Amino acid sequence: MIDRETRALAGELGAALREAGWLCATAESCTGGLLAGAMTACPGSSLWFERGFVTYSNAAKIQQLQVLPDTLDRHGAVSEETAMEMAAGVLAATPAARLGLATTGIAGPGGATPGKPVGMVCFGIAHRAGEGISTRALTRVFDGDRDAVRQAAVRFALQAGLDALRR
Repeated sequence: MIDRETRALAGELGAALREAGWLCATAESCTGGLLAGAMTACPGSSLWFERGFVTYSNAAKIQQLQVLPDTLDRHGAVSEETAMEMAAGVLAATPAARLGLATTGIAGPGGATPGKPVGMVCFGIAHRAGEGISTRALTRVFDGDRDAVRQAAVRFALQAGLDALRR
């Protein structure tokens, strides 16, 4: 179930995308489709949401989003480098979309490694810029259980998409 705050933020992003004439696509790992679910919970989302990929395994990230195996080997699945490649990859796979949002993280309760605690989520934001794709990454550590981390990550990704459109 999508809470009221998340639905409102998704609707705000949708309105901004419609105003800009952009479509959005998502590439999700730790959020497992919740980001796309929040967007498609909004009436009329077919006017601004193009598609979403849930690429939970490294193999899926490589096959569907063209994340480089070397990136995964050197930085891991939970890294800003991987998040940026996921965001760029979803735009490469979705020619109609202008904004790509990606999430990869450790929702818990297990999975933490040195330097990568439970609650750490990396976000990739990509947009088409002329003939190319511009990417950036953000990392946040969220408190709470698995559900709380995933919900916070969805809200943060929606806000990051909104901020990208306002630039």
